[in-house]
Amino acid sequence: MKHSTFRYDEEAGIATITLDRPERLNALTFDVYAELRDLFAGLAHRESARAIIITGAGRGFCSGGDVEEIIGELLKRDMPQLLAFTRMTGALIRNIRSVPKPVIAAINGIAAGAGAVIALASDFRIATPNASLAFLFTKVGLAGADMGAAYLLPRVVGLARATELLFLGDRVNAEDALRIGLVNSVVPQEQLIDEARKLALRLVAGPAFALGMTKTLLNQELDADFAAAIEAEAEGQAICMQTPDFRAAYEAFKARRTS
Repeated sequence: MKHSTFRYDEEAGIATITLDRPERLNALTFDVYAELRDLFAGLAHRESARAIIITGAGRGFCSGGDVEEIIGELLKRDMPQLLAFTRMTGALIRNIRSVPKPVIAAINGIAAGAGAVIALASDFRIATPNASLAFLFTKVGLAGADMGAAYLLPRVVGLARATELLFLGDRVNAEDALRIGLVNSVVPQEQLIDEARKLALRLVAGPAFALGMTKTLLNQELDADFAAAIEAEAEGQAICMQTPDFRAAYEAFKARRTS
């Protein structure tokens, strides 16, 4: 399925989103923000897609908002129009986090600005040796806190490191990103999509409802106190215990014990 700015493919329970403006390092336009926002909202209810991969065509993952098509236009807008735009970009990140399915960012090159936040919002990040991430908002006169970056990044790399990355906007190479926990693994360029698919297939083979519940609770407990977290997990686990996956796992365990 070809959208105006990205490709969507679905196979074996895996939805693959490929940002497809390689000549612009897959820079985002107003259209792609809106289309991706709506796509992730729809994927929450698409039973045929049980895991999601997002990557970029060519040599970049996503270089952020397109300077010519977005930034120049934003300079002409008034406050209500600007707020409508920033809320739309935030809605994309919110939908990536709230879709009850694992999202894997296959980072094939530069992930900058909004591209870095899209990768950050994913559940898994696999990078190539030439990949890098840069939360470069302050370099263009904007707050480093954009699209949820100031909420998510400290929870991934810690407050001190997040402060450094968001204040300075420096590029983090793949090796350093792995060292600080910003990416899960670094693999050779030619193996990136295969490794992402291998992980996606493991997730597809897992209990879809339980994985969705796990993601929901990870999100919910980011702001919960310990007692509320314990209660949320108790309720979530009791719900999972009513699913066919839970019974099937028990029956499989019994079969192995008696064989």
